[in-house]
Amino acid sequence: MWFLYFSGCNTMQDCIEIRRATKSNVLTTALFGLLSLFVASQILVWLPKTWALLGILLVSLSLVALLVAYYKYREPTHSFLLSRQTIQYQHKHGQWKIDWHNVQRIDVPRISQGLSQQDLSMVGIKLRSYGPFLSSISPRLMTNILMEQRPLLLYDFGIADAQCATGKCYSDDLLEDDRFKDSDGTVYKGIQAMLANRMHKLRQRLGYDVFVASSELDRSEHAFVALLKQCQQQLVMESR
Repeated sequence: MWFLYFSGCNTMQDCIEIRRATKSNVLTTALFGLLSLFVASQILVWLPKTWALLGILLVSLSLVALLVAYYKYREPTHSFLLSRQTIQYQHKHGQWKIDWHNVQRIDVPRISQGLSQQDLSMVGIKLRSYGPFLSSISPRLMTNILMEQRPLLLYDFGIADAQCATGKCYSDDLLEDDRFKDSDGTVYKGIQAMLANRMHKLRQRLGYDVFVASSELDRSEHAFVALLKQCQQQLVMESR
């Protein structure tokens, strides 16, 4: 079986846990920050004033390291829990869930650069229906996704050429309408509609609705795609 038991899931549910890559080295980063702060304090107290600049630089470096360690610590240890029912993503701002039967396609998005194709450092998921996904995600995480996905809009080179000629590169393209009508007639408003419009826009340009950065994974994008496809294929076989 490809499912491994994980105590963080429901008692009757088996899961595969995916550790967040950015969660690594939290203790090392914190210790580095504390050590730098200690060395800086000794320099400022015991050495001549000519060494003060070095002490101040070390204080700044230690504060940055401690801040990075703090934000790493706040992130959930596992970015994904893959169960028999859902793909569950966990973030400090909330979570989302996608039922396996709602997954239409999983792969690494690609863009054209001249005559060649280049893989993006992320995983793309194309959904059959937006409704269940939108109802599973918190408003804070929706806002965070809208902010983080802005660079993906830069991959539409045709629009870039047309707008940059006027000095308005993507000024309107970054804004999403706060009303969205789904294919089943459901009307979404507010932040849900803005996220749905962004998903629809990125599907037209890159072919996917939901995107996961490689920094969220404990393996390469292609290895994670292979794992998800293996899980999905086995569930299909078990349902027959």
